[in-house]
Amino acid sequence: MKVSAFTFIKNGQILGYPFLQSIQSVLPIVEEFVVNVGESEDDTLALIKSIPSSKIRIIQSKWNDSMQDRGFVYGQQKMIAQYNCTGDWAFYIEGDEVYHENELEQIRESMKVYLNDLNVEALVFDFYHFYGNSNSYINSPGWYRSEARIIKNSVRSYSPDGLFWLVLDSNKKGRYPRAKHTGAHCYHYGWVRSEEQMNLKSKKVKKYWGEDYKKIDYTQMDQSIIKEFQGTHPEVVIGWLPKSSGLYKVDSSYVPTNKEKQHRMMNKLEKVFGLELSKKHYKLV
Repeated sequence: MKVSAFTFIKNGQILGYPFLQSIQSVLPIVEEFVVNVGESEDDTLALIKSIPSSKIRIIQSKWNDSMQDRGFVYGQQKMIAQYNCTGDWAFYIEGDEVYHENELEQIRESMKVYLNDLNVEALVFDFYHFYGNSNSYINSPGWYRSEARIIKNSVRSYSPDGLFWLVLDSNKKGRYPRAKHTGAHCYHYGWVRSEEQMNLKSKKVKKYWGEDYKKIDYTQMDQSIIKEFQGTHPEVVIGWLPKSSGLYKVDSSYVPTNKEKQHRMMNKLEKVFGLELSKKHYKLV
């Protein structure tokens, strides 16, 4: 079994991505790691080249700035990397996602188990969306709690906006991949970087979604969905994490939006009826 990991990154250094830690976190369980590096304003390319691993294969690209429709340029860049993977499995890792060393064997074993199962096309992870600091994460049906991050390289798939895959049984309509759960976790640190870096990121990428920039203020959030993290972080990312303690506290005067109020109601329904109502971009089999 051969496993290819892949990612795309642009301006990773100035935008505060833990992209080096992200890559390094899965190197022990893959045979190659394809990195699509967009033309950047910082040392992202040089930093990736400095990782001492022969498994890394770098592709350089220039983003299509005229593509400003619902994040499709992200899908383009993701697929440039994926289409260069040569493994049986393609393991997609975003630049702010890290995997725990204690779960690597479990992830690799899941790929072995389902390698020849024609009914299984993808593998799923539960997500920790850390918010504000490394001791706090979001638990809300408004934030996807699980997502497919590994797909068979023999499946006809594409990505509309980078987040998820669609599988093409025909050339007319896509569907979500059939999947099994790895039982492992993805540690998502995008909302732990400084507000300055997050706002710079937003200024640079909102155009790709056809949206205007709006200032991000971490304190403007529903406190009820922020939970205290009780586990351990991947060893590789500990040096990158900002020093902090305790649960992240938002502005006490913040009034939840109508959508956040809806998510609160969904949370209550989940607790009462044992449901899980967050969006799924896969079908468990």
